[in-house]
Parts: sequence; C-alpha cells; structure tokens
Amino acid sequence: MIFSYRFRSVAKVLLVLLTTSQVMVASGQTLAEQNEALLEELSLVHRLTPDQTRRVREIFAESGFVGQGNPQITRHPMTVEQCRERQPLARSGSDPELERRCGAPFMVPLFDPNSESATDARVCIDQFEFPDVPCAFPVVWVRAREAAELCTAVGKRLCDAHEWEGACAGALTAPDYRFDLSVNRDEAAAVKAMREAHNRTHAADKSWSYGGQYQPGVCAAASSKSEGCDGGNWRQCGSNTYPAGAFPACRSSLGVYDLNGNAAEHMNLPLAPEQLASRGDQLGVTEMKGSWFIFDQYRAHEDWCRWRAPFWHGSRVMDPKSHHNYHLGFRCCKTVAPQRENP
Repeated sequence: MIFSYRFRSVAKVLLVLLTTSQVMVASGQTLAEQNEALLEELSLVHRLTPDQTRRVREIFAESGFVGQGNPQITRHPMTVEQCRERQPLARSGSDPELERRCGAPFMVPLFDPNSESATDARVCIDQFEFPDVPCAFPVVWVRAREAAELCTAVGKRLCDAHEWEGACAGALTAPDYRFDLSVNRDEAAAVKAMREAHNRTHAADKSWSYGGQYQPGVCAAASSKSEGCDGGNWRQCGSNTYPAGAFPACRSSLGVYDLNGNAAEHMNLPLAPEQLASRGDQLGVTEMKGSWFIFDQYRAHEDWCRWRAPFWHGSRVMDPKSHHNYHLGFRCCKTVAPQRENP
C-alpha cells in the first residue's frame, strides 16, 4: 500500500511539474531561476531530505555553470509537453516494484539475463540522465567531480564504465578491466592500452541500446549546434537537448533510456581494482560515454555500447578541474543487496 500511494503521488507531482516546466523553459529565466525550479522538481520527485536538497543546491551554486544549459541561447527542439505525449513514465510515474528493488524512483536493476534475474542484481542505474526525471532536460556543464558529488548527495554513486555498458547492451557482465596493462604506465598510456584491448575483445559483438545495428532517427540525436558554437563556449554553445526519454524506442532491454544521443555522460574508469566505484569510495579517471544531440548529422566517433573512448579531456574523476561542456551530463548508479527469495 505504501508503494501504491507513492506511485500515485509521484505521478501527480510529475503531471504538475512537467506541465509547468514547459513554461519555464520558454520564459527567459536566468540560470539561477532555472536551477531553482529544477531543484524543486528533483526534491519532490525523488523525495530528497532537506540536507540532500541543500547539498545539491550548494554543488550547483559553487559551479556557476551546472544546469540545463545557458538559458539565454539554449533552444530545445522539443517541449516537455510533447515529450509527455510520447513517454509513458512521464504520465504513470515510477514503477513501484522497481522502486522497491532499487530503493529510489526511476531506477532499474542491472544483471545478466543469461544467468540471473532482477532479484540477483547488486546495482541499479538511473533510467534517465540526471536529474532522472522523465521529460526533464538533462543537467549539463557538469564536471566529473561534480557529477560524483551530486550522485553522492542524492544517495547514489557515479557508475563504473562496465555498469553503463551493461545497461546499454542489456547484460551486466563481470568487470573485465585489464588492470595489468596499467602497471608502470601514466594515466593516458594506461587508458590507451586498456581501451584498445577491451575494444578488440568486443568489436565482434557491437550493439546499441536499441538493437544490433546503428540506426539514425531512433534516439535524441537530430538537434543542432548553436550558430557560432566553437566547441565549448558558455556564451556561444546552447545545450540544445531533448527532454529525457522523448524517444521511447531509444531504450535498452533493461529499461534504460538515452544511452545513445541527448547528452554524453561522465563515467568512472578504474585503472586498478580499488578504483571501482562499486567497491568503495576511491575513483579512477574520467570516461565519456554514449553520444549527444547532433549525432544523426555529425557522427563524431563510435558509440556502440561496450566501446571505450579515448582519454578525451582526461583527468582523475575527482580533479576539481575535470572537464565540462554543453553536451556532457551524467547518470547515477546505486549499490543494492540481492533480493533472491529462499527456495
């Protein structure tokens, strides 16, 4: 009964907030005003405590850039209301059973369907890019450190690269990092050696979140860059993203949206076993996963599920100067206990 009540309550909150946020996007707000509306939505939908909300607000304020893009130049190609007509979860709210398993709304368990069931899962992942609210625009201009801090603030953690890959490919397999290739190498050389070995291993089983072949038009990738955008300037590059989940077919078999398209995503790439986010508090280096909102017109790089990227703008995850830009966001994971029933 408790989860049934919460299910209806979240659905009502979404209906009110998503309807009004269409006006917010078009109202010419400042970044601070836009972020305050976003924080209200995040707090209500995810039922954050006052301390959690305060910490999220602090991280946003300390950045000066984190948000849904520069509101003065961002032009979203789809409204929230248009997304609500397409995305079922924007109307129904979070699934009560999944919420019970993951301990938070709009998350799904990660597991390998070939040998496990959802009750075996030891990790859940956000169904949508942060703020993990269906039909909310993704948060961008966020540094890897800030992404990790925001995940912690809401009771989650940054995902490891293999977890994101499993969510995309539809099967979470055991970590396969070639830590031996990082020995006696600097970070850039270690990433290069490890990614090349990993990509060779998985080149024969390429897949995307929606299927086994690359297809334009399936995901949120038909937007455009702002005129004069030079690659990363706050005043010239609008974050012309779509509302999260606006393309329901851009969904993995485990129920995760927008792993291709919309915003690229920060992940943790461990160079040693103790740097796995799933094992503790120590983190490795940055990796940018997925693709972004102009990919149908400008396919800048590979974006299949288990592909690992070069050390673009690379740093330690917790480096205060880790990279941020107008099309780079994140999503969170959460460690959970298996719930398999006794025979």
